[in-house]
Amino acid sequence: MFTGIIESFGTIKAIESNGEGKILHIGCDLDLARSKIGDSIAVNGACLTAVSLGKFDFKVDMAPETVARTTFKRMGPGTRVNIERALRLSDRIDGHLVSGHIDGTGMISSVTRNANALIMSVAVDEGLAADMIEKGSVAIDGISLTINQFSQAGSKASFQVSVIPHTADITTIGLKKVGDKVNIETDMLGKYVRKILTGRGLKNDADSQKKSDISMALLAKNGFL
Repeated sequence: MFTGIIESFGTIKAIESNGEGKILHIGCDLDLARSKIGDSIAVNGACLTAVSLGKFDFKVDMAPETVARTTFKRMGPGTRVNIERALRLSDRIDGHLVSGHIDGTGMISSVTRNANALIMSVAVDEGLAADMIEKGSVAIDGISLTINQFSQAGSKASFQVSVIPHTADITTIGLKKVGDKVNIETDMLGKYVRKILTGRGLKNDADSQKKSDISMALLAKNGFL
C-alpha cells in the first residue's frame, strides 16, 4: 500500500527483456540500505517487487500484465520515474490510499498555468472514467492528486488536476508535455462503492440478478453523500 506522496526521482538505467515481461534496473537518490529484497516499491505508480538492491539502485521484475497496462512498454534507459516505498502502518497518510495496481493509461491533452499552479488535463477512456468524480482522488504516475474538473461525452472523457510548484519540482509531472502517456490508478474506495451499487462481481449469476439493497438515497440518509 502507498500514499501517492513521491519520495524520489529515479532513472531507468537499463531494461532487460524477460519474455513478454521486463526487468528494470533503476537508480535513485534514496538510501536503500535498510530496504530488503522482496520489498514493494512503486515506480510511476506501479507496485513492483525489488529482486536486487544496492544502496542507491534496485532491480524489479515486471510481469507481462504490468507491461501491457502501463506506460513502461514505451520507456527506455534514461527515462525519469517517480519512486515511493511501501507505506508503514505508523505513517501519516498525506495523499490517499494507493494500491500500486495500475488501472490503465491516459494521455495529457493540455498543460497551462494559472498563477503558481500547473493545470493539466488528461484524456482517459470510459472504463477509467466510470471511477472518477470531481474532487475525488486519482494517482497519475503514482502521484496523489485531486480531480478539479471532470467531463465526459460518450466514450470520450477527461479530467483536470492542479499541480503546485513543489509537486512539479520533485516528481516527473513537471516534465510532462501534451501527448505524453501516463499511468492511472483510480480511487480504490470509489471502485468498491461502484461495485456494491452495480452488483458487479457477485458470487454467482443468481446473486447478480438481485437488486442491491444499497442505494444513493440510503447512502445520503446515513451521511455518506
